[in-house]
Amino acid sequence: MNQPTRGYRVFQGVNGVILTLVVLVTLYPFVNIIARSFSGERQIRAGEVTLWPEGFNLTTYRIVFQDSMFWRNYGNTVLYTVVSTVVAMVLTTCYAYVLSKRNLKGRGVLVGVAVFTMFFTGGLIPNYVLVTSLGLKNSVWAIALPNAISVFNLLVMKAFFESLPTELEEAAEIDGLSTYGILLRVVLPLSKAVIATMLLFYSVSFWNSWFSAYLYMDRTELMPATVYLRNLISGATTGGNAGAGTEQLSQVGANIQAVTIVLTSLPILCVYPFVQRYFVSGVMLGAVKG
Repeated sequence: MNQPTRGYRVFQGVNGVILTLVVLVTLYPFVNIIARSFSGERQIRAGEVTLWPEGFNLTTYRIVFQDSMFWRNYGNTVLYTVVSTVVAMVLTTCYAYVLSKRNLKGRGVLVGVAVFTMFFTGGLIPNYVLVTSLGLKNSVWAIALPNAISVFNLLVMKAFFESLPTELEEAAEIDGLSTYGILLRVVLPLSKAVIATMLLFYSVSFWNSWFSAYLYMDRTELMPATVYLRNLISGATTGGNAGAGTEQLSQVGANIQAVTIVLTSLPILCVYPFVQRYFVSGVMLGAVKG
């Protein structure tokens, strides 16, 4: 076995140092945010917090966690994310599978309609009027349906389906499978990578979304946690919901942004390791053109 050359060993060393520095630079803001969320007001305002909490303080976490409305809104976030992601995956998968058929009549029109929506929308007011007239306000469907298909995700899935061997579908058709049978029993089992990637994209998007709920939900108990935390940051609900004193309000004002980032990012960070192994392969395979 040939030994690595000196130049290759130097390259490995330099490459390792550069990548380590990139990782450290990337991780620093996250670690700093976590440290700020557990730090005291004086230390935060004095800029003393770096990688470790200073003046350890759980006031903001306690105020948020003791509010029953937070947990109700957090449950809404889970519900909205799950329902919206399921709807989005079903519609995107079916649409992408149809567009992947090169011999489909009107395929160019369907692709054009999808791409058109990437650059032009009806506008905020027409969307609001449409959702209201359909009776979707104050329901999960006001969040799920208007954002059901991301054209970027659609095109990635379309490209992935196009990269699959057509002989597999032809063989399944000879065996008597219908179009839906081929999709469910042949295509989808071979598409775990791109499906996991799209699940991650959609779930993160719906989890972090707050404007749709802010626009279409009239009652506080229907809001997701992102709207609750937004209101807490702006000071709209701090005093009313928490009943906090002046000292507590000062502490909340100092690190509420850090606490918000931690609370909204933690669930996604817990899920990501389970789909990370599919992430790169799903995006790269979807980029292969047939």
